[in-house]
Amino acid sequence: MTGANSFSVSGYGPRRAGWTRVLARDSVGRRLDWPILLSAIGLSLIGSVLVYSATRNRTEINQGDQYYFLIRHLMNTGIGLAMMTAVIWLGHRTLRTAVPILWGASVFGILLVLTPLGSTVNGAHSWIVLGGGFSLQPSEFVKITIILGMAMLLSARVDAGDKPYPDHRTVLQALGLASVPMLIVMLMPDLGSVMVMVIIVLGVLLASGASNRWVFGLLGAGALGAIAVWQLHILDEYQIARFAAFANPSLDPAGVGYNTNQARIAIGSGGLTGAGLFHGSQTTGQFVPEQQTDFVFTVAGEELGFLGAGLILFLLGVILWRACRIARETTELYGTIVAAGIVAWFAFQAFENVGMTLGIMPVTGLPLPFVSYGGSSMFAVWVAIGLLQSIRVQRPMSA
Repeated sequence: MTGANSFSVSGYGPRRAGWTRVLARDSVGRRLDWPILLSAIGLSLIGSVLVYSATRNRTEINQGDQYYFLIRHLMNTGIGLAMMTAVIWLGHRTLRTAVPILWGASVFGILLVLTPLGSTVNGAHSWIVLGGGFSLQPSEFVKITIILGMAMLLSARVDAGDKPYPDHRTVLQALGLASVPMLIVMLMPDLGSVMVMVIIVLGVLLASGASNRWVFGLLGAGALGAIAVWQLHILDEYQIARFAAFANPSLDPAGVGYNTNQARIAIGSGGLTGAGLFHGSQTTGQFVPEQQTDFVFTVAGEELGFLGAGLILFLLGVILWRACRIARETTELYGTIVAAGIVAWFAFQAFENVGMTLGIMPVTGLPLPFVSYGGSSMFAVWVAIGLLQSIRVQRPMSA
């Protein structure tokens, strides 16, 4: 009897544990935000087609292989999905404990850019060339560490029940944590990334419940800082020229204003349904520079028309809508702040990228999330998706 009972228990135990793991995996699958995941995958796949269209005839950059950028874009997407899965598995709360390490690693990465290891690409000295055609832009990952670091500090005493909202000392600490990498990125100078980080900081502060005086104070300080940057000639000549072209679109149409003018021609010629995939005259004629990265939206506007470009904006809108819902429904301030920071990041970067192709925003070299070609940016946005999914998966069942 003992042997039979022993056999029964020992046999049942592993089966029960196995079913527990299966149910746990099933629970995670059911609690994932599928609209976010499917929208992000859809954007990445659309981006792969647009990147292919923009580069298939560019023999000077595709090394004689028309599928060179397509394959790499799909590889970047696959790696990004793996990184998202790893973040969900680790959990945003586990990453919270690793914030000091992540912050230190990101600061070390952007400091390396200022050494001889750093490289200049398209006028921006913000890259580290790894060899074999691969490069890394550490400032993309700084956006994540700023969100996680500020969220950790601002939520610590609130989630513990000690404070109803962050006090002034905590806000100062959080701003200090964010300002260090932001100042280093400004020295590169990478103005576009700094602009995104400023918006992230504002979004995080608004979500944290900190006093509105901090928000208004930062807006004032930002305006004064912009004036100081301009007066002290911290910006490079090409950055000043870009702002001048934005203020006066007719300025030097064959020079600094060339990119924007050609981008507007491409988008305007697409009409409602576009010229057809791989049939855009601006894209085929290679009139728009950096069309696989910063100006990838022009391919959609020209070849897919208003409907195709509108689909991209719709999918981005779905991600922002669901991320806002995750921020609202989570019961911990830490999760709310992280989700809100990601919303601020994605919303501003998408608006800036699309806006500069339409001539309503200055050219800053920011990629379109999930769509533009680029490994660092692709990895960073998929890590952000992983954080959003982790917040949703780990929330209480009643939420």
